[in-house]
Amino acid sequence: MNNNPLRGLRRIQADSNDSNHLHSFEPDQPIRHDAELLDAYSRAVVGVVEKVSPAVIGIQPRGNQQRRGSGSGFLITPDGYALTNSHVVHGREIVSARTTDGDRLDAELIGDDPATDLALIRLAARDLPVAALGDSDTLRVGQLVIAMGDPLGLHSTVSAGVIGALGRSMRGREGRLIDNIVQHSAPLNPGNSGGPLVNSHGRVIGINTAIIALAQGLGFAIPANTAKWVVGELLSHGRVRRPYLGITATVIPIPRYRVRELDLLSDRAVEVVAIEPGGPASAGGILPGDLIVAVNERIVTSVDDVHRLISDFKNHPLLTLTIVRGKRKLDIDVRLIILD
Repeated sequence: MNNNPLRGLRRIQADSNDSNHLHSFEPDQPIRHDAELLDAYSRAVVGVVEKVSPAVIGIQPRGNQQRRGSGSGFLITPDGYALTNSHVVHGREIVSARTTDGDRLDAELIGDDPATDLALIRLAARDLPVAALGDSDTLRVGQLVIAMGDPLGLHSTVSAGVIGALGRSMRGREGRLIDNIVQHSAPLNPGNSGGPLVNSHGRVIGINTAIIALAQGLGFAIPANTAKWVVGELLSHGRVRRPYLGITATVIPIPRYRVRELDLLSDRAVEVVAIEPGGPASAGGILPGDLIVAVNERIVTSVDDVHRLISDFKNHPLLTLTIVRGKRKLDIDVRLIILD
């Protein structure tokens, strides 16, 4: 038996004019291929940074140059509108914004939505560079992403990673779940909040919002499509309008015998504890003690499920609640109110 470890490797003929040249082997072909891939990766990141970084801003409390309370943002219109996180600017009418050129400008708070941790500010300037919002519904796990921002006061800091998961949920400051959160591995630090998460085409597909302390490679971003809706609401109405049902509710278990009797698909339901007089639920005939088991034929097992499904129908305010009342299962139509 031939125990030569090089057996099976095909030689590439050396220079025929010098028989003393050492032979080379094909395995260094993948090495060159890997180098080309790394070059392509570097070019992609550099191209995105050059395209988007002029639109990235650092945000600090006005008149306070300390790092505490600072964050990031990015310009979305040439006349100074910029997106950031609600928790970066909440409660401040005016903040200080620092551009890539080092200019410090006052920025006015236009609108704030703690439920999605997004806010819209406007810088006192015009003809500014902008970053375009992309379509976050097209994202795929494993896709390259680049995070930009002003962490720890270090302006125009860039990090890269991949999308680790899609469809995560995170609870906002008001207790409402923020859906479709983008999880990614681009390193984030305090001060990255509100900065853009960008794809390889230079489009913003998320707004960085949180990290998990002591964890590595776990960053989270609000999807760009949520940001588009929030921006539209803030510009049109100064606040985000949401459908309103008019109930107070909790979650309770359903006895097994009742699940079998009514052919229910879950043993948990959302119990209506109280009804707001004159609200949509009251007008539709919902009563205290009713158990909501489905909204528009989709099972609900938590108050968060009801919030989520109601929000999905913000442009279609008529929905059907499937309830258990005593020994009966009923479908009741309710017309939501969009709060102004």
